Amino acid sequence: MFFLTILLFSYFQMSQQIQKTTANGKEMLSNPRLVLVQGSLNVVMNQNVTLSCHSDSGSPPVTYTLFKRNWKVFTLKRPDVTPGLFNLTINSASDVGEYKCKAENNISGGGKYSNSLNFTLIEPVSKPVLSSPTSQAKKGQNVTLSCLSENGSLPITYIFFKGRQSISPAVKMQKREAAVIFLFINSSSDFGTYKCRAENSFRNNTKYSNSFNFTLAEERSHSQPLIISLGLMLLLFVIGFALAIQFFIIPSYKARKFKSTRSSTGLTSTMNAEEPENYVIYTEIEPVKPEEYVNFSVIRREDEKGNLEDLDGRDLTENRCTTKF
Repeated sequence: MFFLTILLFSYFQMSQQIQKTTANGKEMLSNPRLVLVQGSLNVVMNQNVTLSCHSDSGSPPVTYTLFKRNWKVFTLKRPDVTPGLFNLTINSASDVGEYKCKAENNISGGGKYSNSLNFTLIEPVSKPVLSSPTSQAKKGQNVTLSCLSENGSLPITYIFFKGRQSISPAVKMQKREAAVIFLFINSSSDFGTYKCRAENSFRNNTKYSNSFNFTLAEERSHSQPLIISLGLMLLLFVIGFALAIQFFIIPSYKARKFKSTRSSTGLTSTMNAEEPENYVIYTEIEPVKPEEYVNFSVIRREDEKGNLEDLDGRDLTENRCTTKF
């Protein structure tokens, strides 16, 4: 039984050797291995990386070709068994993704493909913004704080601080969303300075937010609504008084003053009923002595044809009266 096992093992090794060696004595290539020699799979813009593609067995010369997905990137030909080295520079987001290589020699047929390596572009986080729906609070109130970095590769980890002391565990966000914590304002010591910190897989790039402070909200007095109501009433009174002066008191005063002035100057007026309301002709009455006659005249407009025409084309008729005093 033991002898049979050794015989089968030897036969297997011989079969493998026959598959690797052709009739002319050349060895077929094994599947190559793609290895990252310099850099990391998490890359930043303008970063250089080096990849190595190598078949452990196979007769040279060997041709190594590097592919990005299905696109050929580089081709190297090695006259010996040394690996093919590919130097890459990540210049844009299109340079990241899946890479693999292929090894070929004169007897490998279609060639052999390697494992794949996937590069991920990482972006440093931007300065986070710490905010809250309210900046004023009072004791016994619940408040919230939100921290968000607008830029930076995900995931992003956030931590909240009060002063220099951490007040929350690390919060890892897989989406572009703000990390939120809830606080209870219990005493005056809770009205302090708050900050948050953001970081991702980008090395040595931790960013802190600006400071945020809660202020104590002043409680409203019960007398404030009464004061506001009195102020509104006073304002309405002033407006009403001003309107009364404009439309009632001033016109009444002017009317009395006009009447008094007309009486003191001894002027009287006559007005035709058919004339406009503002068409008034004044005549002066001379003072008279007792038992004397006074002559005065009144000029009025006449619309009848045949009367004398004045210089303006108007018909005037003069009536004279004699009055005994």
